Amino acid sequence: MNKRNYRTYTQEFKLEALELLKSSGKSAGQLERELGITPGLLPKWRDRYQAQAKNGEVNLVPSDLAAAQAEIRRLRRELAEVKEEREILKKAVNIFSRKSA
Repeated sequence: MNKRNYRTYTQEFKLEALELLKSSGKSAGQLERELGITPGLLPKWRDRYQAQAKNGEVNLVPSDLAAAQAEIRRLRRELAEVKEEREILKKAVNIFSRKSA
């Protein structure tokens, strides 16, 4: 299989790009071309992250929507696991409750 090498961007780069998007008045597409990044990344970053200042340092943290979506994915995985465990327990109860002949 071919493994795709995705380009990764540092948190500082993302922060600066989002700040440029907010302050420059240029469109996201135009900034993406100027910065040489994949088309569509700036709107994704804007939706996915929010800047949060702490102790004079600004960091990117997941937005409320992204955090909620991550929590939903986690809960769905947990639910699937619990359902599987329940089915196993039902089968075990069935096996142990049979009368031996």
